[in-house]
Amino acid sequence: MIEHGFQKTASQLQALKLLGGRSRFVLLFGGSRSGKSFILIYALLVRAMREPGSRHAILRFRANAVRQSIRLDTLPKVIALAFPRLKFKEARTDQYITLPNGSEIWFGGLDTDERLDKILGKEFATIYFNECSEISYPAVNTALSRLAQRTKLVNRAYFDCNPAGKSHWSYKLFVEHIDPESGLPLAFPANYAAMLMNPAANRENLPPGYLEETLAGLTERQRLRFQEGVWLDDTPGALWNFEIIERNRRAAAPADLSAVAVGVDPAVTSGRDSDATGIVTAARGGDGDYYVLDDASMAGKPAEWARRVVEVYKRFQADRVVAEVNNGGELVESLLRSLEFDLSYRAVRASRGKIARAEPAAALYESGRVHHIGRFRELEDEMTSYKAGDPDSPDRLDALVWALTALSERSGATRLITA
Repeated sequence: MIEHGFQKTASQLQALKLLGGRSRFVLLFGGSRSGKSFILIYALLVRAMREPGSRHAILRFRANAVRQSIRLDTLPKVIALAFPRLKFKEARTDQYITLPNGSEIWFGGLDTDERLDKILGKEFATIYFNECSEISYPAVNTALSRLAQRTKLVNRAYFDCNPAGKSHWSYKLFVEHIDPESGLPLAFPANYAAMLMNPAANRENLPPGYLEETLAGLTERQRLRFQEGVWLDDTPGALWNFEIIERNRRAAAPADLSAVAVGVDPAVTSGRDSDATGIVTAARGGDGDYYVLDDASMAGKPAEWARRVVEVYKRFQADRVVAEVNNGGELVESLLRSLEFDLSYRAVRASRGKIARAEPAAALYESGRVHHIGRFRELEDEMTSYKAGDPDSPDRLDALVWALTALSERSGATRLITA
Protein backbone atom coordinates (compact mmCIF):
# COMPACT_ATOMS: atom_id res chain seq x y z
CA MET A 1 0.00 0.00 0.00
CA ILE A 2 1.37 3.41 -0.99
CA GLU A 3 0.68 5.69 1.98
CA HIS A 4 2.44 8.92 2.77
CA GLY A 5 1.53 8.91 6.46
CA PHE A 6 -0.38 12.18 6.58
CA GLN A 7 -1.50 13.41 9.99
CA LYS A 8 -5.07 12.36 10.69
CA THR A 9 -7.17 14.33 13.14
CA ALA A 10 -8.53 12.63 16.25
CA SER A 11 -11.98 12.70 14.68
CA GLN A 12 -10.69 11.05 11.48
CA LEU A 13 -8.96 8.32 13.48
CA GLN A 14 -12.19 7.62 15.32
CA ALA A 15 -14.09 7.51 12.01
CA LEU A 16 -11.59 5.04 10.50
CA LYS A 17 -12.04 2.73 13.47
CA LEU A 18 -15.80 2.81 12.95
CA LEU A 19 -15.49 2.29 9.18
CA GLY A 20 -13.44 -0.85 9.76
CA GLY A 21 -15.57 -2.17 12.61
CA ARG A 22 -18.42 -4.66 12.77
CA SER A 23 -21.07 -2.41 11.17
CA ARG A 24 -21.40 -2.85 7.40
CA PHE A 25 -23.34 0.41 6.92
CA VAL A 26 -21.77 3.57 8.35
CA LEU A 27 -23.00 7.17 8.23
CA LEU A 28 -20.74 10.12 8.95
CA PHE A 29 -22.90 13.18 9.56
CA GLY A 30 -22.19 16.68 10.76
CA GLY A 31 -21.31 20.21 9.76
CA SER A 32 -19.77 21.44 6.52
CA ARG A 33 -16.01 21.07 5.95
CA SER A 34 -15.66 18.59 8.79
CA GLY A 35 -13.57 16.11 6.78
CA LYS A 36 -16.32 13.51 6.25
CA SER A 37 -15.83 13.06 2.50
CA PHE A 38 -12.05 13.14 2.80
CA ILE A 39 -11.81 10.29 5.28
CA LEU A 40 -14.46 8.21 3.49
CA ILE A 41 -12.57 8.44 0.19
CA TYR A 42 -9.37 7.60 2.06
CA ALA A 43 -10.99 4.48 3.52
CA LEU A 44 -12.40 3.50 0.13
CA LEU A 45 -8.95 3.84 -1.51
CA VAL A 46 -7.38 1.70 1.20
CA ARG A 47 -9.94 -1.03 0.54
CA ALA A 48 -9.42 -0.81 -3.23
CA MET A 49 -5.64 -1.10 -2.91
CA ARG A 50 -5.91 -3.95 -0.42
CA GLU A 51 -7.96 -6.21 -2.72
CA PRO A 52 -6.82 -6.49 -6.37
CA GLY A 53 -9.62 -6.46 -8.91
CA SER A 54 -12.20 -5.11 -6.49
CA ARG A 55 -14.80 -2.58 -7.63
CA HIS A 56 -16.07 0.44 -5.69
CA ALA A 57 -18.66 3.15 -6.40
CA ILE A 58 -19.04 6.75 -5.26
CA LEU A 59 -22.60 7.87 -5.93
CA ARG A 60 -24.50 11.11 -5.57
CA PHE A 61 -27.92 12.29 -6.69
CA ARG A 62 -26.59 14.08 -9.79
CA ALA A 63 -23.72 12.74 -11.88
CA ASN A 64 -22.25 16.19 -12.57
CA ALA A 65 -22.12 16.90 -8.82
CA VAL A 66 -20.12 13.77 -8.00
CA ARG A 67 -17.77 14.53 -10.89
CA GLN A 68 -17.12 18.12 -9.81
CA SER A 69 -16.99 17.63 -6.04
CA ILE A 70 -15.39 14.18 -5.78
CA ARG A 71 -13.72 13.10 -9.00
CA LEU A 72 -12.11 16.46 -9.81
CA ASP A 73 -11.70 17.86 -6.29
CA THR A 74 -11.67 15.69 -3.17
CA LEU A 75 -10.27 12.49 -4.70
CA PRO A 76 -7.15 14.20 -6.17
CA LYS A 77 -6.57 15.95 -2.83
CA VAL A 78 -6.72 12.66 -0.91
CA ILE A 79 -4.33 10.98 -3.34
CA ALA A 80 -1.89 13.91 -3.33
CA LEU A 81 -1.78 14.04 0.46
CA ALA A 82 -2.04 10.40 1.49
CA PHE A 83 -0.87 8.41 -1.56
CA PRO A 84 1.35 10.75 -3.61
CA ARG A 85 2.98 7.93 -5.62
CA LEU A 86 -0.31 6.28 -6.57
CA LYS A 87 -0.93 6.25 -10.33
CA PHE A 88 -4.20 5.37 -11.99
CA LYS A 89 -5.74 5.16 -15.44
CA GLU A 90 -8.76 7.24 -16.38
CA ALA A 91 -11.76 6.23 -18.46
CA ARG A 92 -13.47 9.60 -18.73
CA THR A 93 -16.42 8.52 -20.85
CA ASP A 94 -17.44 5.77 -18.45
CA GLN A 95 -16.53 7.77 -15.35
CA TYR A 96 -14.24 5.35 -13.57
CA ILE A 97 -10.56 5.01 -12.76
CA THR A 98 -8.41 1.89 -12.61
CA LEU A 99 -5.71 1.45 -9.96
CA PRO A 100 -2.43 -0.41 -10.63
CA ASN A 101 -3.78 -3.59 -9.01
CA GLY A 102 -6.79 -3.67 -11.34
CA SER A 103 -9.31 -2.30 -8.83
CA GLU A 104 -11.84 0.19 -10.18
CA ILE A 105 -13.54 3.21 -8.65
CA TRP A 106 -16.75 4.30 -10.38
CA PHE A 107 -18.51 7.67 -10.13
CA GLY A 108 -22.23 7.91 -10.82
CA GLY A 109 -25.50 9.78 -10.42
CA LEU A 110 -28.84 8.32 -9.41
CA ASP A 111 -31.01 11.01 -10.98
CA THR A 112 -31.95 9.17 -14.18
CA ASP A 113 -32.85 5.58 -15.07
CA GLU A 114 -30.05 5.53 -17.63
CA ARG A 115 -27.40 6.35 -15.05
CA LEU A 116 -28.94 3.96 -12.54
CA ASP A 117 -28.89 1.16 -15.13
CA LYS A 118 -25.17 1.73 -15.67
CA ILE A 119 -24.57 1.20 -11.95
CA LEU A 120 -26.88 -1.82 -11.77
CA GLY A 121 -24.88 -3.52 -14.49
CA LYS A 122 -21.97 -4.13 -12.11
CA GLU A 123 -21.31 -5.49 -8.64
CA PHE A 124 -19.33 -3.60 -6.00
CA ALA A 125 -17.43 -4.27 -2.79
CA THR A 126 -17.97 -0.72 -1.53
CA ILE A 127 -20.68 1.82 -2.28
CA TYR A 128 -20.28 5.35 -0.93
CA PHE A 129 -23.37 7.58 -1.01
CA ASN A 130 -22.04 11.13 -0.94
CA GLU A 131 -24.49 13.78 0.38
CA CYS A 132 -27.05 11.07 1.02
CA SER A 133 -29.62 13.60 2.29
CA GLU A 134 -30.12 14.43 -1.40
CA ILE A 135 -30.80 10.81 -2.41
CA SER A 136 -34.15 9.06 -2.04
CA TYR A 137 -34.36 5.90 0.03
CA PRO A 138 -35.70 3.80 -2.90
CA ALA A 139 -32.69 4.86 -5.00
CA VAL A 140 -30.34 3.87 -2.17
CA ASN A 141 -32.00 0.46 -1.84
CA THR A 142 -31.79 -0.12 -5.58
CA ALA A 143 -28.08 0.70 -5.64
CA LEU A 144 -27.43 -1.46 -2.57
CA SER A 145 -28.72 -4.48 -4.49
CA ARG A 146 -25.35 -4.31 -6.32
CA LEU A 147 -23.26 -4.40 -3.13
CA ALA A 148 -22.53 -8.00 -4.02
CA GLN A 149 -19.01 -8.43 -5.41
CA ARG A 150 -17.32 -11.60 -4.13
CA THR A 151 -13.89 -10.63 -2.80
CA LYS A 152 -11.91 -11.10 0.39
CA LEU A 153 -13.29 -7.77 1.60
CA VAL A 154 -16.39 -7.43 3.76
CA ASN A 155 -18.83 -5.57 1.52
CA ARG A 156 -19.63 -2.18 3.04
CA ALA A 157 -21.72 0.91 2.30
CA TYR A 158 -20.61 4.36 3.41
CA PHE A 159 -22.85 7.42 3.74
CA ASP A 160 -22.30 11.08 4.58
CA CYS A 161 -24.52 14.15 4.92
CA ASN A 162 -25.21 17.45 6.58
CA PRO A 163 -28.15 16.30 8.72
CA ALA A 164 -31.58 17.33 7.50
CA GLY A 165 -34.77 16.84 9.52
CA LYS A 166 -35.52 13.98 11.85
CA SER A 167 -38.16 12.81 9.40
CA HIS A 168 -35.45 12.02 6.81
CA TRP A 169 -34.76 8.34 6.11
CA SER A 170 -31.10 8.64 7.15
CA TYR A 171 -32.07 9.69 10.69
CA LYS A 172 -34.63 6.92 10.99
CA LEU A 173 -32.20 4.29 9.70
CA PHE A 174 -28.94 5.23 11.41
CA VAL A 175 -30.05 7.02 14.58
CA GLU A 176 -33.44 5.56 15.47
CA HIS A 177 -32.62 2.16 13.92
CA ILE A 178 -36.04 1.78 12.34
CA ASP A 179 -36.93 0.86 8.78
CA PRO A 180 -37.83 4.13 6.99
CA GLU A 181 -40.58 2.46 4.96
CA SER A 182 -42.29 0.16 7.45
CA GLY A 183 -41.46 2.01 10.66
CA LEU A 184 -40.49 -1.29 12.30
CA PRO A 185 -37.26 -1.82 14.27
CA LEU A 186 -34.31 -3.01 12.18
CA ALA A 187 -33.73 -6.75 12.21
CA PHE A 188 -29.95 -6.24 12.55
CA PRO A 189 -29.38 -2.83 14.18
CA ALA A 190 -25.71 -3.56 14.89
CA ASN A 191 -25.11 -3.41 11.12
CA TYR A 192 -25.84 0.34 11.17
CA ALA A 193 -23.55 2.88 12.85
CA ALA A 194 -23.31 6.66 12.76
CA MET A 195 -20.78 9.24 13.92
CA LEU A 196 -20.90 13.02 14.30
CA MET A 197 -18.05 15.00 12.69
CA ASN A 198 -18.00 18.80 12.95
CA PRO A 199 -15.73 21.47 11.42
CA ALA A 200 -14.31 22.50 14.81
CA ALA A 201 -12.55 19.11 15.02
CA ASN A 202 -11.09 19.72 11.55
CA ARG A 203 -9.83 23.24 12.28
CA GLU A 204 -6.23 22.46 11.33
CA ASN A 205 -7.33 21.65 7.76
CA LEU A 206 -9.60 24.66 7.26
CA PRO A 207 -8.72 28.05 5.77
CA PRO A 208 -8.23 30.93 8.24
CA GLY A 209 -11.50 32.56 9.28
CA TYR A 210 -13.78 29.76 8.06
CA LEU A 211 -15.19 28.95 11.51
CA GLU A 212 -15.20 32.49 12.88
CA GLU A 213 -16.28 34.40 9.76
CA THR A 214 -17.82 32.19 7.06
CA LEU A 215 -20.02 30.16 9.40
CA ALA A 216 -20.80 33.21 11.52
CA GLY A 217 -23.14 34.53 8.82
CA LEU A 218 -25.49 31.55 9.02
CA THR A 219 -28.98 31.77 10.46
CA GLU A 220 -29.52 29.91 13.74
CA ARG A 221 -31.19 27.00 11.96
CA GLN A 222 -28.42 26.84 9.36
CA ARG A 223 -25.77 27.07 12.10
CA LEU A 224 -27.26 24.10 13.92
CA ARG A 225 -27.20 22.04 10.76
CA PHE A 226 -24.04 23.14 8.95
CA GLN A 227 -21.80 23.99 11.91
CA GLU A 228 -23.06 21.85 14.79
CA GLY A 229 -24.41 18.92 12.74
CA VAL A 230 -27.74 18.83 14.58
CA TRP A 231 -30.70 16.83 13.28
CA LEU A 232 -33.53 19.34 13.14
CA ASP A 233 -36.99 18.96 14.62
CA ASP A 234 -39.95 20.09 12.59
CA THR A 235 -40.67 23.74 13.41
CA PRO A 236 -43.95 24.16 15.31
CA GLY A 237 -46.28 26.35 13.28
CA ALA A 238 -44.46 25.81 9.97
CA LEU A 239 -46.66 24.79 7.05
CA TRP A 240 -44.18 22.21 5.75
CA ASN A 241 -41.98 19.52 7.22
CA PHE A 242 -39.17 17.48 5.71
CA GLU A 243 -41.23 14.29 5.61
CA ILE A 244 -43.90 15.82 3.34
CA ILE A 245 -41.26 17.11 0.91
CA GLU A 246 -39.19 13.93 0.99
CA ARG A 247 -42.16 11.61 0.49
CA ASN A 248 -43.06 13.23 -2.82
CA ARG A 249 -39.59 13.99 -4.20
CA ARG A 250 -38.89 12.82 -7.76
CA ALA A 251 -35.74 12.26 -9.81
CA ALA A 252 -37.19 13.76 -13.00
CA ALA A 253 -40.24 15.66 -14.20
CA PRO A 254 -42.58 14.13 -16.78
CA ALA A 255 -42.10 15.06 -20.42
CA ASP A 256 -45.65 16.38 -20.86
CA LEU A 257 -45.48 19.63 -18.88
CA SER A 258 -48.56 21.73 -19.61
CA ALA A 259 -47.31 25.01 -18.09
CA VAL A 260 -44.09 26.45 -16.66
CA ALA A 261 -43.90 29.52 -14.42
CA VAL A 262 -41.00 31.41 -12.87
CA GLY A 263 -41.96 32.94 -9.53
CA VAL A 264 -40.01 36.02 -8.47
CA ASP A 265 -39.89 37.79 -5.12
CA PRO A 266 -37.62 40.74 -6.01
CA ALA A 267 -35.24 42.67 -3.81
CA VAL A 268 -35.25 46.26 -5.06
CA THR A 269 -32.11 47.26 -3.18
CA SER A 270 -28.68 45.68 -2.87
CA GLY A 271 -26.03 45.67 -0.23
CA ARG A 272 -24.69 43.68 2.68
CA ASP A 273 -27.99 43.52 4.58
CA SER A 274 -30.44 43.46 1.68
CA ASP A 275 -32.83 40.58 1.04
CA ALA A 276 -32.17 37.98 -1.62
CA THR A 277 -34.36 37.78 -4.71
CA GLY A 278 -36.38 34.60 -4.80
CA ILE A 279 -36.39 32.96 -8.26
CA VAL A 280 -38.16 29.59 -8.32
CA THR A 281 -39.33 27.69 -11.40
CA ALA A 282 -42.25 25.26 -11.20
CA ALA A 283 -44.38 23.41 -13.73
CA ARG A 284 -47.73 21.70 -14.03
CA GLY A 285 -47.64 18.22 -15.54
CA GLY A 286 -50.13 16.53 -17.81
CA ASP A 287 -51.02 14.39 -14.80
CA GLY A 288 -52.25 17.49 -12.94
CA ASP A 289 -49.41 17.41 -10.41
CA TYR A 290 -46.86 20.19 -9.87
CA TYR A 291 -43.09 19.96 -10.22
CA VAL A 292 -40.53 22.30 -8.66
CA LEU A 293 -37.73 22.41 -11.23
CA ASP A 294 -35.20 24.99 -10.09
CA ASP A 295 -34.22 27.45 -7.38
CA ALA A 296 -32.04 30.19 -8.88
CA SER A 297 -32.50 32.67 -6.03
CA MET A 298 -29.64 35.09 -5.44
CA ALA A 299 -28.47 38.20 -3.64
CA GLY A 300 -27.40 40.98 -5.97
CA LYS A 301 -28.21 44.26 -7.65
CA PRO A 302 -31.53 44.58 -9.54
CA ALA A 303 -29.77 44.35 -12.89
CA GLU A 304 -28.06 41.13 -11.78
CA TRP A 305 -31.17 39.29 -10.58
CA ALA A 306 -33.08 40.51 -13.66
CA ARG A 307 -30.49 38.81 -15.89
CA ARG A 308 -30.85 35.64 -13.82
CA VAL A 309 -34.65 35.68 -14.20
CA VAL A 310 -34.43 36.06 -17.99
CA GLU A 311 -31.83 33.28 -18.21
CA VAL A 312 -34.07 30.90 -16.23
CA TYR A 313 -37.14 31.96 -18.27
CA LYS A 314 -35.35 31.01 -21.50
CA ARG A 315 -33.71 27.86 -20.16
CA PHE A 316 -36.99 26.31 -19.05
CA GLN A 317 -38.98 27.79 -21.95
CA ALA A 318 -41.35 29.20 -19.37
CA ASP A 319 -44.81 30.52 -20.18
CA ARG A 320 -44.81 33.34 -17.68
CA VAL A 321 -42.75 35.23 -15.13
CA VAL A 322 -44.88 35.96 -12.07
CA ALA A 323 -43.35 38.70 -9.91
CA GLU A 324 -44.46 40.36 -6.69
CA VAL A 325 -44.47 44.15 -7.08
CA ASN A 326 -45.31 45.37 -3.57
CA ASN A 327 -41.91 47.05 -3.31
CA GLY A 328 -40.58 47.32 -6.85
CA GLY A 329 -43.73 48.40 -8.68
CA GLU A 330 -43.19 49.00 -12.39
CA LEU A 331 -39.42 48.82 -11.92
CA VAL A 332 -39.56 45.01 -11.99
CA GLU A 333 -41.28 44.78 -15.36
CA SER A 334 -39.10 47.55 -16.82
CA LEU A 335 -35.92 45.74 -15.80
CA LEU A 336 -37.04 42.43 -17.28
CA ARG A 337 -38.33 43.91 -20.55
CA SER A 338 -35.11 45.85 -21.03
CA LEU A 339 -33.44 42.46 -21.33
CA GLU A 340 -36.21 40.48 -23.05
CA PHE A 341 -38.90 42.68 -24.57
CA ASP A 342 -41.24 39.82 -25.48
CA LEU A 343 -41.03 38.18 -22.06
CA SER A 344 -44.46 37.01 -20.84
CA TYR A 345 -44.97 38.81 -17.54
CA ARG A 346 -47.56 39.00 -14.81
CA ALA A 347 -47.39 41.34 -11.82
CA VAL A 348 -48.94 40.19 -8.52
CA ARG A 349 -49.45 42.14 -5.34
CA ALA A 350 -49.48 40.60 -1.87
CA SER A 351 -52.64 41.57 -0.03
CA ARG A 352 -52.63 38.88 2.66
CA GLY A 353 -50.10 37.68 5.20
CA LYS A 354 -47.40 35.25 4.07
CA ILE A 355 -48.83 32.29 5.97
CA ALA A 356 -52.37 32.81 4.63
CA ARG A 357 -50.98 33.25 1.13
CA ALA A 358 -48.92 30.06 1.38
CA GLU A 359 -51.62 27.80 2.82
CA PRO A 360 -53.14 26.74 -0.55
CA ALA A 361 -49.67 25.77 -1.79
CA ALA A 362 -49.02 23.84 1.43
CA ALA A 363 -52.31 22.00 0.93
CA LEU A 364 -51.10 20.85 -2.50
CA TYR A 365 -48.01 19.39 -0.82
CA GLU A 366 -50.09 17.64 1.83
CA SER A 367 -52.21 16.01 -0.85
CA GLY A 368 -49.05 14.67 -2.53
CA ARG A 369 -49.42 16.78 -5.66
CA VAL A 370 -46.14 18.77 -5.53
CA HIS A 371 -42.84 17.09 -6.31
CA HIS A 372 -39.36 18.53 -5.96
CA ILE A 373 -37.12 17.44 -8.82
CA GLY A 374 -33.96 16.94 -6.83
CA ARG A 375 -33.14 18.77 -3.62
CA PHE A 376 -33.19 22.52 -3.01
CA ARG A 377 -31.45 22.99 0.31
CA GLU A 378 -32.04 26.68 0.99
CA LEU A 379 -35.61 26.65 -0.30
CA GLU A 380 -36.52 23.60 1.77
CA ASP A 381 -34.91 25.12 4.86
CA GLU A 382 -37.13 28.19 4.43
CA MET A 383 -40.22 26.06 3.86
CA THR A 384 -39.71 23.95 6.98
CA SER A 385 -38.65 26.76 9.32
CA TYR A 386 -40.80 29.80 8.50
CA LYS A 387 -43.79 30.44 10.73
CA ALA A 388 -46.13 33.35 11.41
CA GLY A 389 -44.41 36.30 13.05
CA ASP A 390 -40.88 35.54 11.88
CA PRO A 391 -39.08 38.82 11.07
CA ASP A 392 -36.97 37.44 8.21
CA SER A 393 -38.44 37.48 4.70
CA PRO A 394 -38.66 33.99 3.14
CA ASP A 395 -37.72 35.09 -0.38
CA ARG A 396 -37.42 31.63 -1.92
CA LEU A 397 -40.64 30.49 -0.29
CA ASP A 398 -42.51 33.54 -1.59
CA ALA A 399 -41.25 32.89 -5.12
CA LEU A 400 -42.36 29.26 -4.88
CA VAL A 401 -45.83 30.26 -3.71
CA TRP A 402 -46.27 32.77 -6.56
CA ALA A 403 -45.26 30.13 -9.15
CA LEU A 404 -47.56 27.44 -7.74
CA THR A 405 -50.44 29.90 -7.34
CA ALA A 406 -50.20 30.94 -10.99
CA LEU A 407 -50.03 27.31 -12.14
CA SER A 408 -52.95 26.17 -10.00
CA GLU A 409 -55.20 28.91 -11.40
CA ARG A 410 -55.07 27.20 -14.77
CA SER A 411 -56.38 23.63 -15.01
CA GLY A 412 -56.43 23.18 -18.80
CA ALA A 413 -53.83 21.40 -20.86
CA THR A 414 -52.62 24.42 -22.80
CA ARG A 415 -49.14 25.85 -22.25
CA LEU A 416 -50.63 29.30 -21.56
CA ILE A 417 -50.97 30.96 -18.18
CA THR A 418 -53.55 33.71 -18.15
CA ALA A 419 -53.06 36.90 -16.18
